[in-house]
Amino acid sequence: MYQKRPYYLNKIIPFIGVDLIKVLIGQRRIGKSYILLQLMDLIKNKDNKANIIYINKEENEYDFIVDYRDLIIYAEKRAVKGVKNYLFVDEIQDIENFEKALRHLFAKKTFDIYCTGSNARLLSSEIATGLSGRYIEISIHTLSYSEFLQFHKLKTGEDSLLKYIRYGGLPFLSNLEMTDEIVYSYLQSIYNTIILKDVVARFKIRNINFLNRLLEYLADNIGSLVSANRISDFLKSQKIKTTPNIALNYLSYLSSSFIIHEVNRVNIRGKKIFEINEKYYWEDLGLRNSLVGYKIAEIGQMLENLVFLHLSRLGFKIYIGQIEGKEIDFVAEKDGRKIYVQVAYLIGDKATRDREFGNLLAISDNYPKIVVSMDKLAGSDYQGVQHRQIIDFLQDDKLLQ
Repeated sequence: MYQKRPYYLNKIIPFIGVDLIKVLIGQRRIGKSYILLQLMDLIKNKDNKANIIYINKEENEYDFIVDYRDLIIYAEKRAVKGVKNYLFVDEIQDIENFEKALRHLFAKKTFDIYCTGSNARLLSSEIATGLSGRYIEISIHTLSYSEFLQFHKLKTGEDSLLKYIRYGGLPFLSNLEMTDEIVYSYLQSIYNTIILKDVVARFKIRNINFLNRLLEYLADNIGSLVSANRISDFLKSQKIKTTPNIALNYLSYLSSSFIIHEVNRVNIRGKKIFEINEKYYWEDLGLRNSLVGYKIAEIGQMLENLVFLHLSRLGFKIYIGQIEGKEIDFVAEKDGRKIYVQVAYLIGDKATRDREFGNLLAISDNYPKIVVSMDKLAGSDYQGVQHRQIIDFLQDDKLLQ
């Protein structure tokens, strides 16, 4: 039995039966497989004659499907004439030259095709070149705060928010006792799987120690500007020899596995994107905390990470803003509109208020401007800038409506 995730189902349902390949992408263990199972059940309920073919490359019984030829043969042998055929392939990037099979099967018009993948670089390059204009990509993320409450049967409030921050949003956690020892043991195994399968094996990395130290550095620097030179200098201080180019390559490998997300900076007035000094945020704070530990003193960084994830989940294109030497935590764009967001732990004094609200007030356009914090009395505006409590913000799925 599984728990439904209607937010994603409602995104996919309009494309059922539409002549497009549906591609679900995201980090391993965030629930892509269960969303496929939910889709299969939904299709069966609507059409009990539907022929569903399911391949899960994480299960040993499908090890014989190695390349695109195997996939074509397997699918075509199981197609049934006179009914609607649906093909579901989980972790399709583990099939060599999979895009050739998708192109072939799509051209035959025999199947309505759905697939998932955990490697952004592979999927974007292969699908974009081999299937341009013939697919729709849907990003799947770890549980939102609202989903976390649903899965764990918790109530809205500071206690549940702190559990969400501490343990993250991997769906399987709802089956475990929520203690550091049990949860972090599970998360460490997931971390190792992602690193070994989607980074080390995929990109033939030899220096695993360097990779782990790099992730620890990123875990300790959520919300800080990061450059290849800074990373290189830090690792050298740890007696790990490397170069800025190697650091950049490793960062791209990690981003492609969805364990971290890179966010570029943009000049708000000139709309110029800066090519150095990005920020990196984690797909799942639980994985991050299992690596470097949960420290309440870093809650400001983790709140910023949660706000990034919420904006990303809602489909915003996200940048770090720069204006007159001031930094805007997030410039989020969607459907030709944008919002500006600053994140703080608490607005405890005038200096903090002047900084967080003042940075947004420096922007002269009329798009919504929001300061998000844990202040219990948040809710009032300050010179036109909204002040929202983090719990309320994380449960708002209609930020531009």
